[in-house]
Amino acid sequence: MRINSIAHLLGNLILTAFIVVFITACQDDPPDPVKQGLEITFSHKVDGSDLVVNNMIYTNAAGNPYEVTEIMYFISDVKLFHQDGRVVNLDSWDDIHYVDTNIPTTFNWLVSNDVPSGIYDSLTFTFGISSTKNQSFMFVNPPEVNMSWPGVLGGGYHYLMLNGWWKDTVNVRRPFNFHFGIGQIYENNSGQVSDIIGFIDNSFTVTPAGNAFELKAGEITQLKLVMNVESWFDTPIVYDHNQWGGAIMQIQDAMHIGCMNGHDVFSLE
Repeated sequence: MRINSIAHLLGNLILTAFIVVFITACQDDPPDPVKQGLEITFSHKVDGSDLVVNNMIYTNAAGNPYEVTEIMYFISDVKLFHQDGRVVNLDSWDDIHYVDTNIPTTFNWLVSNDVPSGIYDSLTFTFGISSTKNQSFMFVNPPEVNMSWPGVLGGGYHYLMLNGWWKDTVNVRRPFNFHFGIGQIYENNSGQVSDIIGFIDNSFTVTPAGNAFELKAGEITQLKLVMNVESWFDTPIVYDHNQWGGAIMQIQDAMHIGCMNGHDVFSLE
């Protein structure tokens, strides 16, 4: 009888252990803890209103009637400036984002899902791709591959393609390609590829206007980055399509104006 009791007890213990293990195994794994991060959404405006493409309803500071057909660009190397003085550097080879007004899915960028929480005074980013990263053939698929910059002109990728039309001084409708990337220095300013004697990196750092923002623990904070398109053509230097023409990839002086004007093109909302 004692042996039977012990066997019965052992049987109950084994059954109980099996049930506990079975129930535990059937339960879902606990979710990973949510990290705090930053997502940037992109929008494009002219004079405070949403950009309207393919419609000549705008006039720039030089008095050029113009319209925009599409805008494509890269931003990279995001840095966050914490209120306590820390600089959170998100600089990495993956920290290059492509934005295309023809592809709405590019309007959202999860910059990082692992950023220290707290209040940040500001952020900065590189408009374009820094010279250390701007390497030809690093993109092999569209749409990014379509941004390639000719090797003979410096290689790498366009920083900006802003395409559209303007009306010249005799009211003729003309196309413009407001493009910039690596600039060239020409011997005797010839403009001939065979006379290139040096290159200029036209990427630049942007500190968009805006207020401090908070990244809360366990949440993804979303910031809206607005491109104010008219600023490409008016501040601090007035850009005149009639002076520079429709294509500027080999005109460093024109691209330089774009770089100077680009510092205040963006704002945070």
